[in-house]
Amino acid sequence: MIFRNSLGAAIAGSLLLALPASAHHSHANYVESEWISLEGTVREIHWMNPHSWIYLDVTNDDGEVLAWALEGASVTTLRRDGWTQDSIEAGDTISLRCHPLKDGARGCLLGYIQMDDGSEKEFD
Repeated sequence: MIFRNSLGAAIAGSLLLALPASAHHSHANYVESEWISLEGTVREIHWMNPHSWIYLDVTNDDGEVLAWALEGASVTTLRRDGWTQDSIEAGDTISLRCHPLKDGARGCLLGYIQMDDGSEKEFD
């Protein structure tokens, strides 16, 4: 009887270990203690899980248009916060604040998007 219970426990434990883990990655590649502000034209927006993405064309001081990749929250989180797929569309001009990448590349973790009335709405 003890052998049967031990075998059953071992099999159950093995099956549990074989299930995929539901872990979340960190945002260690961003400088979360710093904010940068950007303004540009939305090139693409991808509403997807686990994170949404906005690709923004930003004109620098030299007049050169540079593409930025902006990581946002999951679709579920965005919907819960009142965002819809039509809230931001390609061609829209937006202003935002985000956490820059540690390596200085043109990417950041979205925090806030400025709305038409001047208010900021959370996007993370």
